[in-house]
Amino acid sequence: MIDGSSHKERTRARILDAAAQAMRTAGVEGIGVAALMKRAGLTHGGFYAHFSSRDDLVAHAIARMFEDSRALVADYFGDEDPARGLAGLIDAYLSDEARTAPGLSCPLPSLAGEAARLPEGARDQFVAGIEAMQQALATGLAALGHAEPARLAASALAEMTGAVALSRAFTDESSASGFLAAARATLKQRLGL
Repeated sequence: MIDGSSHKERTRARILDAAAQAMRTAGVEGIGVAALMKRAGLTHGGFYAHFSSRDDLVAHAIARMFEDSRALVADYFGDEDPARGLAGLIDAYLSDEARTAPGLSCPLPSLAGEAARLPEGARDQFVAGIEAMQQALATGLAALGHAEPARLAASALAEMTGAVALSRAFTDESSASGFLAAARATLKQRLGL
């Protein structure tokens, strides 16, 4: 027998995963409810069983994206050596894979330009995601003995986010890859890694 509440939770998770991937790729305005529900393999009419509005969906999808990002960060900082963990995170964040697969990577580079125009609930989720990422970086930097780890984490996060966002503008693969390689090397040098 299928439990109705767990089926509903799985369906909601499927919608959120589809929305998160679509928003990372096409931005917040790039998703419509009908297309999203079709992408999730569901009917348009079922949307309101899970979300009160499109804005509600956007807020929950942003929260879902940052759950993924926090899990990625936790994987790198689970290492006993904080320097190796931080270097690995920087390498992954500023990788060609992250650049070419925005649907699967951190939402910051994809959505930062839209953040100020997000609906209030979604913007709150976005800010909470920024703060969680900054705190995770600050914890790693503090473990390495850096002075003012919170300020350094804010700077590093901005640099990483901007580098990925800008690298996506290049039409030449070599230029984009070189841009990220320079950002990786410079940031790791600045952080003493």
